[in-house]
Amino acid sequence: MKRLPAALALVLSGLLAVNAAAQEIKIRFAHSLSASEPAHQAAEFFARNVAARTHGKVQITVYPAEQLGSGKDVNEMIRQGANVMNITDAGYLSDFVPDVGVLNGPYLVQKPDDYEKILASPWFKGIEKKLDAAGFKLIMANGYFGQRHLLANKPVREPADMAGMTVRVPPNTMWIETFKAMGARPTTVNWSEVYNALQQNVVQAAEAPLGSLWGSKLQETRKYISLTGHFTAFVMWPINAGFFNKLPKDVQQILVEEGDRAGKEMTRLTLASQQDYLAKFKAAGVTVVDDVDIPAFQKATASVYKAFPKWTPGLRETVLSTLH
Repeated sequence: MKRLPAALALVLSGLLAVNAAAQEIKIRFAHSLSASEPAHQAAEFFARNVAARTHGKVQITVYPAEQLGSGKDVNEMIRQGANVMNITDAGYLSDFVPDVGVLNGPYLVQKPDDYEKILASPWFKGIEKKLDAAGFKLIMANGYFGQRHLLANKPVREPADMAGMTVRVPPNTMWIETFKAMGARPTTVNWSEVYNALQQNVVQAAEAPLGSLWGSKLQETRKYISLTGHFTAFVMWPINAGFFNKLPKDVQQILVEEGDRAGKEMTRLTLASQQDYLAKFKAAGVTVVDDVDIPAFQKATASVYKAFPKWTPGLRETVLSTLH
């Protein structure tokens, strides 16, 4: 057998290397949270499982703490076609498909089981198709983020306690309208800047699940957590629909299957950590206010569902009907 000329052998070896590299799929996975939170742990869990099932063909690198930009910016990157995933939620995605924003509404659901029923409904299947048309393929939608509570410089037991209070909220309409309805003054601040905003009294309060409050060390700035539970929060993991559709079918299937698995793992981690977080806050000198008048907050925020003229009429009632 003749040996190949050295130059030809070099060219062929280069082509093989290029072909091997072309088969690798690299995805950046962004979020705004700390690396200690269940959401980040679930993202890493997902990345490991996808790599294992694809024998290293799909490499997912997780970037916490807004390393790739704010959540809003990353969603725009996805819409424009970047091979990026994001930990986001229905409130942010409502910029592209308004009706999905109802899932972030105040006091809509109380527990993960109710949310799973919504996700399995024909209504949500229709929402997924609309998101796909807008450029977003949901890899995961069932990750329980936790109930969101209020960290402030005083106890909050009823809406009157929030009158005029400046509260940090993310830059989307649901949060703004909800805290207006509570009587507060919502102020939009990126999550990476919330510690300084509290420390410098740009805002008086912030709201988030317990894990996010602790992960960002906000207990160093305020000493009261009122368990308002105003949102029962879930996250979604979108990727660009066009990028996803060009992936091999087996890779598409693995991403979706492992996304669902990671969502369940995130839910497990979040539920398991709640009492531990409360104990940590108390040990750090934070007073946990648990005698909150939830019915008063539900009544105060009921008007929020009428503040979205782009929503399909009767949207909240349609969503709640999926629970029966």
